[in-house]
Amino acid sequence: MTLEINQITTLFLAVAVFIIGSYLNKKIPLLNKYCIPAPVVGGLLFAFTVTALKGFDLLTITLDTSLQELFMIAFFTTVGLGASFTLLKLGGKLLIIYWLASIVLAIVQSVIGISFASLLNLDPLIGVMLGTASMEGGHGTATAFGTTLEGMGVEGALSVGLAAATVGLIAGGVIGGPIVKYLVTKYDLKPKESDKEDNSSIVDELTGSSAITSNTFMIQVLIISFCMAIGSYLGEFFTNLTGFGLPSYVSAMFVAVIVRNIIDLYNKEMIQMKSIGLISDVTLSIFLSMALMSIKLWEVANLALPLLIVVLVQVLFIALFTIFVVFRLLGKDYDAAVMSAGFTGHGLGATPNAIANMEAVTSRFGPSKTAFLIVPIVGSFLIDIITVPIIITSINLFS
Repeated sequence: MTLEINQITTLFLAVAVFIIGSYLNKKIPLLNKYCIPAPVVGGLLFAFTVTALKGFDLLTITLDTSLQELFMIAFFTTVGLGASFTLLKLGGKLLIIYWLASIVLAIVQSVIGISFASLLNLDPLIGVMLGTASMEGGHGTATAFGTTLEGMGVEGALSVGLAAATVGLIAGGVIGGPIVKYLVTKYDLKPKESDKEDNSSIVDELTGSSAITSNTFMIQVLIISFCMAIGSYLGEFFTNLTGFGLPSYVSAMFVAVIVRNIIDLYNKEMIQMKSIGLISDVTLSIFLSMALMSIKLWEVANLALPLLIVVLVQVLFIALFTIFVVFRLLGKDYDAAVMSAGFTGHGLGATPNAIANMEAVTSRFGPSKTAFLIVPIVGSFLIDIITVPIIITSINLFS
């Protein structure tokens, strides 16, 4: 028996899955501890249910996820709108160093994913999904490029990417604390006396404090939809001109970067990051929920061992890279140690994971104003500007 769920019902289920995931996160401490995204929790629960029904030959469920691309493009556009060059000035030299370290990590993660995939006799494009796309990119990027690769005929790309992103997310939450404890103990590090306990005010300064109204919200929607429209045409034009595949969500993101910084030259108040952040959260939640709901878990079963091997190598590399390179480049002080916790968090998962790592560290050892300024800027806004071209280049080289 087959049940075909239409577009509108799929949207309803995606929202319901997110709500269920949020509820489970509040009720199950382990999920909250490792900052597992609500769409991942609810979506995987739905996917396991669908797999069980199919496995017992009771029911085959098919979803109409045609709206997923719209929400995906909107999300990446909000990422681009967050990439103000003014943020670079706020972070100074340390932000540049941290950003460059993140770029190096993205490149090495791609090399590890593709190399080990080849060693394990897997499609190199599966290796792309085991690299930057799922590690530093997290669930959002893994979903976007997994969908793209499956459209190119790479079976299981989305499922593998999301599975790797989930394992990486947990690992990023596990190793951050022990790394910082080791650094703090070995070098007897102390926080600056001038730092205050409340780090949230720094993030508030970046996102703005003005109230959200229907008028200001619609202005943000206008800007986002404009970038999406131009980006869709630009991506198609670029691909036809060069033969180099450029998905619409990528071109929309880069159009948004340009638009954001042009607007900043004339009116810094027009872009309201609180509204942009709200739209970003909603669009990410819906497109992630749809993606997790529709993954075919039976496709991951045969790749479970190779997946765990590659992720283990990724975790080992980021741990060594953080301790022996990143920490030293950032100054070998307490701020550098806290930023190292953030680096492992978003290097293997997502910015919320990085923030959770740093909050756990600072609650025990003391505050770090610098870390809470730099890590959210790079993790939330700047890193995708680099990781996305790296992933696209890898896909085009091995497709």
